[in-house]
Amino acid sequence: MLDFSKIVLSRVSFDPVLFHKELKKILQWIGNDNNEIDSLYKWCITTYGDKYGEIIEEVFRSHRYGI
Repeated sequence: MLDFSKIVLSRVSFDPVLFHKELKKILQWIGNDNNEIDSLYKWCITTYGDKYGEIIEEVFRSHRYGI
């Protein structure tokens, strides 16, 4: 699942709205698997943190707290 998620996010990384939407969907698919969530978070920050850091933080925070 993690590899597929990376592919999807890479393909939509040109558009912040699509990136946000797909990241939210991916986290819903992952559910509560903390290892997958942590791995995806680290990859997102490393790969897209400079471009979409605020989006990444907001989506992961919302997922974590059920907002």
